[in-house]
Amino acid sequence: MKEEAGVNEEREILLRCLRLKRVVRAGWTRFPIGNPESVAAHCWGMGLLALLTCPPELDREKVITLALIHDLAEVIVGDITPLDGVPKDEKRKQEEKALATLLQGHPRSEELQSIWQEFEDRTTPEGKFVSDLDKLDMGLQAEIYEQDFNINLDEFTNSSKRFMKHPHLSSLLKSQ
Repeated sequence: MKEEAGVNEEREILLRCLRLKRVVRAGWTRFPIGNPESVAAHCWGMGLLALLTCPPELDREKVITLALIHDLAEVIVGDITPLDGVPKDEKRKQEEKALATLLQGHPRSEELQSIWQEFEDRTTPEGKFVSDLDKLDMGLQAEIYEQDFNINLDEFTNSSKRFMKHPHLSSLLKSQ
């Protein structure tokens, strides 16, 4: 009976987390983009970018894990963009609480919350790299949408380049 309860709890956690597939990336909704990507698709894109670009001196497993979970809290809080006017500290509090709620009862909850903090605080080389991957994915996705929908999304590419610190990742975005 106890084992079944543990399986049910784990199943519920997984079901909650997988709802990220239904959260649309809010920034793209301001443009005529048919079927904009979900937050989960963005996280998968970052995971793939992490796999393909992670320098050998970084912990690749941690980088991929960070890429996959960095926006997990958005299952609860939604995709809060700078245009929403939510102060950074308030957004952070909401996301910390949401992540703790989503992972509550999972055996890796504390570990995952701790490495999520590395991304948020940019306190480790992996956290800094994943922060740049976040911007790279957005910039590359903007290029894809520009090609597919014949629209100008330079604001996303420019924003990506402006905030990226990693020179190689920055070089992968189109030049203006």
